[in-house]
Amino acid sequence: MEKLSIEEELKNNSYPGRGIIIGRSMDGEKAVTAYFIMGRSMNSRNRVFLEDGQGIRTQAFDPSKLTDPSLIIYAPVRVLGNKTIVTNGDQTDTIYELMDKQQTFEQALRTREFEPDAPNYTPRISGILHVENGTYNYAMSILKSNHGNKDSCNRYTFAYHNPIAGEGHFLHTYLSDGEPLPSFEGEPKLIEISGDITSFTKMLWESLNEENKVSLFTRFIDIKTGKYESRIVNKNVK
Repeated sequence: MEKLSIEEELKNNSYPGRGIIIGRSMDGEKAVTAYFIMGRSMNSRNRVFLEDGQGIRTQAFDPSKLTDPSLIIYAPVRVLGNKTIVTNGDQTDTIYELMDKQQTFEQALRTREFEPDAPNYTPRISGILHVENGTYNYAMSILKSNHGNKDSCNRYTFAYHNPIAGEGHFLHTYLSDGEPLPSFEGEPKLIEISGDITSFTKMLWESLNEENKVSLFTRFIDIKTGKYESRIVNKNVK
């Protein structure tokens, strides 16, 4: 698989929707993740990321303009022990709760399917990073309709053991802008991971479409110690 530039992937796509990036830093010492949201409607754009314990949550920037919270207000990131869960919806809670009961990432997601937002049927994308005693692996998942058929859900899981330094994978909800929005196809894209958290965050934010971007979260986790550093960037600021 060709290794892609995440900068170019984002700059050349005005609407990838919501996206998850997971990988390993160039020096091999950090587990890396990022999650971003974009929006075309006023309701989708009226959001910010806020810290919530070890994770984050979405919140309406202007509560008076919030019309439907069902698919836009959720916790994208939660931490369960040595596992960091990143998703584009309330399946974060499903994964957290069922893994806390000794089920696997994949088992938890078998209880969920794509979002009920016809005609788009937005895929549910999820990722999990497992950092323990100097070892690191991660997995990514997409739950999507079968070519727009609301009665058929396709579930795909991709697991990456001992990822290579400077490499990561990128999974997003939509191939591009459109009516209806076309769902992501294929396996997560192999991308290059470079820079420290500050430069990585800056590059991602500046690469996202200016009109459609809403919020970005990044985290670098030290593989040896488990300590992490995070960044949040919101377009809506007071």
